[in-house]
Amino acid sequence: MLDSMKFLNGGGEMAVAIRNHDWSATGLGFPQNWPPALKTAVSMALNSKFPKCIVWGPDLVSIHNDAFRPILGDKPALGRSFRDVWSEAWHAVGPIADRAYAGQATFIEDFPLVIDRYGYPEQCYFTFCYSPIRDEHGVVHGLMDTVIETTGKIEAQRQARLLNGELEHRIKNALTVIQAIINQTFQSGREKEEILGDLGRRIGALADAQTLLTRSSMAEADIGEVVNHALAPFRTRGESFHVEGTPVSLSAKQALSLSLALNELATNALKYGALSRGGGIVKIAWKAGRPGTEDEFRLDWSESGGPPVSRPTRRGFGSRIIDTALPQDFMGEARLSYDPDGVRYALTTQMIHVGADPRFPEQGGG
Repeated sequence: MLDSMKFLNGGGEMAVAIRNHDWSATGLGFPQNWPPALKTAVSMALNSKFPKCIVWGPDLVSIHNDAFRPILGDKPALGRSFRDVWSEAWHAVGPIADRAYAGQATFIEDFPLVIDRYGYPEQCYFTFCYSPIRDEHGVVHGLMDTVIETTGKIEAQRQARLLNGELEHRIKNALTVIQAIINQTFQSGREKEEILGDLGRRIGALADAQTLLTRSSMAEADIGEVVNHALAPFRTRGESFHVEGTPVSLSAKQALSLSLALNELATNALKYGALSRGGGIVKIAWKAGRPGTEDEFRLDWSESGGPPVSRPTRRGFGSRIIDTALPQDFMGEARLSYDPDGVRYALTTQMIHVGADPRFPEQGGG
């Protein structure tokens, strides 16, 4: 019996798990009785530092190595059907597995999948190969899944494209925003020194806000800090912001896209909306329930007191940030409306983490 189990030698923790697993509930039976082709494939997978999972037989029984465990997250997989393990993504990967069982290998780079491995859906990307496993007679009995997760790479590339596009967009808008700040600052009728001081502070705040937009390496950020940082350049005495919300911790990409979206909304409000004349008000409010509750997270932007607004005839980069990039990073939905009384924007999602910062809710005026 010991000799028949030597194919598990060098297999790390998963080799121990295979020895201790109850295989009687599967169609494979005891490991010492596995066919030579399966033993060889399992030995190769267990002794590899690359993430691998063997899928065997008509029941698609899964046998993976140590390196594959981060791919699974909290999912149990050993001895389970590969179809059940990845049930949420089987519509996408099932046909690829069928091709492997038909004798055709498939290699795919940066394949997008929404998977649930920690109790919530994630947009992930994988480069993998499903290759058929044949016995000594050339008959296919299973497949080998060799995979590496590329989510981090894809997100980095996407953020780089987002920042580059935003930089180009922001350069075009910068002079317009600065001109509006200058005009509104000098309309106050105050002393020259006081006006120049406010002007320097506001332009400095505009420059300071760009730091947060490009600080994509931060691990996480509090939503209150993100909101107030993004709005700082637009806080002049002629306008008012009302900000309130519950403590929420955002990921780096969520903080970045939210900063870009708020900057775009505020810029548009300064040009055409509630911030374009005195007395205008912008309200930003968000709330976060506990995981599993309905409407787990919602953020609202609403304007009032400005001139009548209408839907623009052209869709630019800023619109893509608001309509597409922000809801994608929050894995939620966005709704932008141009009511005659002012612009309304709402972001809703089930994908959010509730923080513990006691500083919020917070309210502030301009």
